[in-house]
Amino acid sequence: MTADSNALDLEKSVFAKDQPRDIALSLKRSAEESGRRKSSPYRSAMSMLAFYLNRAGRNLSERRRAVPERAKVELRKAFGKE
Repeated sequence: MTADSNALDLEKSVFAKDQPRDIALSLKRSAEESGRRKSSPYRSAMSMLAFYLNRAGRNLSERRRAVPERAKVELRKAFGKE
């Protein structure tokens, strides 16, 4: 099913990482390496992060949710979009 989708192939357990920068760099790497994305690497990576926060994020503790939230800032930095 996902073979036909345009979703990114993510590193296993990327959202379980403890450092926002690690999440951001992993998403950046996945977006840049993907041949299935339809938009820019930045938009694809940010979209995947937003998708995660909107779905799984609502079931996370406030403390655990803060890490991927801060990854948005790190992702902007990684792509030079500060």
